[in-house]
This record gives sequence, structure tokens and C-alpha cells, in this order.
Amino acid sequence: MIDAFALTVRAVRARAVDVALARPVETSGGAMTTTPLVLIDLETEEDVTGRSYVRCYTPLALEPLAGLVTNLGTTLAGHSGTPAEFAGKLERHFGLLGRQGLAAIAMAGIDMALWDACAAVTGVPLVTLLGGDAKPVPAYATLRSMLPQAAAAEAEEAIALGFTAVKLKVGGGDLQADLQAIRAVRAAAGDTVKLMVDYNQSLSVPDALVRAAALDAENLHWIEEPTRADDYDGHARIAAAARTPIQLGENWWGPHDMEKSLAAGASDHVVLDAMKLGGIGGWLRAAALAEAAGLPASSHSFPEVSAHLLAVTPTAHLLEYLDHAAPILVEPIRVEDGHALIPSRPGTGLEWDEEAVARYLVVHV
Repeated sequence: MIDAFALTVRAVRARAVDVALARPVETSGGAMTTTPLVLIDLETEEDVTGRSYVRCYTPLALEPLAGLVTNLGTTLAGHSGTPAEFAGKLERHFGLLGRQGLAAIAMAGIDMALWDACAAVTGVPLVTLLGGDAKPVPAYATLRSMLPQAAAAEAEEAIALGFTAVKLKVGGGDLQADLQAIRAVRAAAGDTVKLMVDYNQSLSVPDALVRAAALDAENLHWIEEPTRADDYDGHARIAAAARTPIQLGENWWGPHDMEKSLAAGASDHVVLDAMKLGGIGGWLRAAALAEAAGLPASSHSFPEVSAHLLAVTPTAHLLEYLDHAAPILVEPIRVEDGHALIPSRPGTGLEWDEEAVARYLVVHV
């Protein structure tokens, strides 16, 4: 695995924001009207600041996560090392507690900020530091609405922007509701556009088997997370029975979970989440596993970082575009002709819009 050089951490600052979404994201588990994020600024003695953000899905976890990032930053202050060496230090703190949940998220956020700082010190984009080229990355648009008419209208908007692939959230009703939404989007998008569906873990295995059999006739590019994410055997049963590829991975807590999933034959495609996999280092290990298994690898969330990482992923497939953090960024990632454009700025290119951050800042009591 490529590694960066040593940096000395001066301080780590974490800020909790709850960003209002202009258009709610509907899922089988309910609608998301805000995006709770923790923004991380990692100052170094090399006079660069590495930036990253992590997502905790519920505002209830915002302050605990921000506090955990701050506490971990305190343990690193004054220490020098590469991102891999710092990752080892942090992992040792959680050997007994476990390296999942908020602990894993906090460690990943610091890892991503360290890699951003390493690239910034050298004055190159992260993709260049990792040995890749800043090439356009094929992307798909995740639709926010589950209702047929609204989802179809969104698909038309995405196609007008140049996307050639879209993903629809399903599973909020019965099979007929799924089919109505799928067919409405297909009618709006046309036969040449890749159409994927995401159940967000909402089905039992028996129900998933029934629905996947019906969906085989709908010319879908993949069916994502039909059942509980950690039920690898259940997903393997679904993948074996369905003709449509099964997609899995956004809830793997590190490469070890991915190894278990691959060993079970749980999916035909994999989706990599930089935060849950353990940051940049975790993604690179996961990308090697995907290459060894010969499975197409797409991204989940964090498009600003994922674009750099997909550009160095041997089996890279599609970047998920859903602009959760765009309202608090000076320059959100650009998409042209269905491709995400990697910025030429040093590091990952993240820069906070401080006025927007102040507007969405969660006040600590």
C-alpha cells in the first residue's frame, strides 16, 4: 500500500453541523431532512491543515462524535508519524472496546485529514500522491424521492445534467410499489440509462428472494442491500438466486468485514465507504480485495474523497453522487457529462464555507 511521509500533529479541531437538505432523502427507513456532519481540521507543524468530514446519520450522535474526535486529536498532539503509523496508535486505544461505530468513524476522519495534509504539504492532489491521474470518474445520481412521479422527474433532471446512471430507493411498500416506481423512472430515463435500486436493508431474506425474482425482468444494473447488511449468508442466497447483480458494502466496518462478505459470496458488486472502511488506508486495502476478487467497486457518499480513491481503484465502477456536504463547501465537487471532476487543488480539495458552517453549527451545551 502507498504511504505518505511523516507529519507532526499540532492540534485537531472538530465542529458539529446539522446541514439542512433542500430536498429530503427518502429511504425505506424514513426520510432524512438534515445531514449531521462533523468537520475535522487537523493542524500540523508543517503549517498545513488537513480537512475531512464524517457523517453520523442522526443528530443524536453529533456531539458525542465531535467530542471523540477532539479527544483523539488530543492524544495525537505533538506526535509525528505517517497516516499508517497514526492509524496504528489509534487502533490500539480501541482494542478492547472494539473498532466499530463512533470509534471507527472518528479514527477514519482523522486518517482522511492526515492524508489530505500529506498531499497538501507536497502541493499535489491526493490522487497524485496515491500514484494515480486526476481523470474524470464515471458517476451516478442517487434520487431523493421514492414516489414514482417525483422520482421520474428527478431522473429527468439528472439525465439533463449528463448522468447516464441513476439509483432509486425502494422498499417503502410492497413489490407493486417497487415496480411502479422502477417503471416510472425507466420510462423517464430510457432504456440506455443504467438504473439501480437500493433497499437499505429493509427486507427479510425470503421477501428479498421473491422481489429479486420479480425484478430480474426490469433490466436493473444492481439491487443494493436487500437484507440486513451483516447477513452475508442471506445475501449470498439472494445473489445465487437472482440474475440481477447484488450490491453490498456500504456498511462494512473495515476490510475484515469485507473479507467475510467476499468469502460468503454475498454480492456480485461491492460499494466502498471511505469512512466505515477506515479512511484512506482502509479503502486502499479494500480496493486490493476487490481487485483480487474481480468485483466492480463503486463508492458510497463522500464524493470529494471518493473521486480521488476511485481513480486509483483497479476495478473502479461508479461514484455515487449525492451532495450531502455541498452546502458547507466553498467548492463542491463538479460533475460534467456524468463524470465527477477531481480538482487540481492540493489534497482532497475540501474547503469550508465558514458562513454556512456558522449557520448550521450545533451549539455545545
